[in-house]
Amino acid sequence: MKRNPKWHRDEIILTLHFYFSKDRGSIDARNPKVIELSRMLNRLPIVTDRPDKEKFRNPNGVSMKLSNFLAVDPNHSGKGMTRGSKMDKQVFFEFNDKKELLKTIAAEITRINNDDSIRIEILSIEEDEQTWNDTVAEGSILYKLHKSRERSAKIVQQKKKRALVLFGKLVCEICEFDFYERYGELGIGFIECHHRTPLSSLQASSKTSLKDLALVCANCHRMLHKKIDVLSIEDLKALINR
Repeated sequence: MKRNPKWHRDEIILTLHFYFSKDRGSIDARNPKVIELSRMLNRLPIVTDRPDKEKFRNPNGVSMKLSNFLAVDPNHSGKGMTRGSKMDKQVFFEFNDKKELLKTIAAEITRINNDDSIRIEILSIEEDEQTWNDTVAEGSILYKLHKSRERSAKIVQQKKKRALVLFGKLVCEICEFDFYERYGELGIGFIECHHRTPLSSLQASSKTSLKDLALVCANCHRMLHKKIDVLSIEDLKALINR
């Protein structure tokens, strides 16, 4: 039988947050809290291909993942599992001294996971280089929520209309590229929107306002998404103008 896919950052983030929880109890597969975490991981809108559904993120697998953290935890004197993944160790040390940030991200992923309409919204967003390579620090779910928010047709149209009223044209706020100027009638009204809110601060319950969006060309938008957890509109503008 084909093996289940490797763990995603979102799953590791939730499991690490559980590991650091003071009231988690044992990491044994029979712990009701471990069983509940297993149910939560199975519900995440990430992995749809699950060849071995019975073993997919089951309590035993979750318990083993928690043991991987024991093996790299400098505050743990005993031994844990010695075959943990590179990402287990990477995520552990990313958040070992940033537990409040971890708590914030895990809480938002959980809120999204408990909202059926947003889960469907997340599942509808296509994969890209960042999700294929699982490189976004805050995980794929918040990244896809970001993409969904910046594609909301109503708010995007409002942003474009406001720019046309104020400036009479649609240009990239970073490099000033003008699709109409370059492509003529073919480029009329064309430009993309980027959501400015950092992923670690993005909330599913919040509504997107015009000031949250920036008008950008496709090239600048790709660059922003390539380093979405560290690169702002202002950073990229400074980079191309230096």
